[in-house]
Amino acid sequence: MSEETLIILKPDCMTAGICGAVISRFEAEGFEIAAAKVKQLDDTLLKEHYSHVAHLPFFPEIVAFMSSVPVVVLLLKGESVIARVRDLLGPTNSLEAPKGTIRGDLGTDRMRNVVHASDSPENALIEKKRFFPEL
Repeated sequence: MSEETLIILKPDCMTAGICGAVISRFEAEGFEIAAAKVKQLDDTLLKEHYSHVAHLPFFPEIVAFMSSVPVVVLLLKGESVIARVRDLLGPTNSLEAPKGTIRGDLGTDRMRNVVHASDSPENALIEKKRFFPEL
């Protein structure tokens, strides 16, 4: 079934200059880029996006990291794109991600893990509305 997922190329991806390498992996899987933008994330948007961890002590660090530089936000479309992208990424913690996955090859730790991707069809829709309200 064709579906959409939201992707954020995180600040570590941006500063390392590996956006093209990451996007190439998505394209090699046959995913279509349905929308893309460069966006500076602000506190309001990040508080909404990370509301599920806003009560945890590391939340201010996430906000500082994610707002440190503009990021690339993508909407990818394809067959079973949500599960397939998450398989391509590997586990959230880059130190646990196997070689051959995006995080295993390019990430450095749990937060600096190169890419955010929607984890369910429900969250993909919520995140699409959050980051691409014009669509």
